[in-house]
Amino acid sequence: MSARNETPHKIIQSLGKKKCNGSWEEATENLTMEQVKKLAEDQKDRLTGATLYARCREVMGTCVSMRVNVEGMSPKDALSA
Repeated sequence: MSARNETPHKIIQSLGKKKCNGSWEEATENLTMEQVKKLAEDQKDRLTGATLYARCREVMGTCVSMRVNVEGMSPKDALSA
């Protein structure tokens, strides 16, 4: 399995950057919900979620560890919104 097909790499490709900042205070990376949905659909065979909602939550969980905001807020806040 190639690392180029893994979710973190796909997130970085969606952002159009080489790597993420790694700090919540200085986080400039931001995904829209449409980008999250597209990533979840593209990674359907690789993610364990049965529904689109569950796969989106998996992608947003990856965003937490990468320090990438979703819709201008932390992914944890976006999940509960």
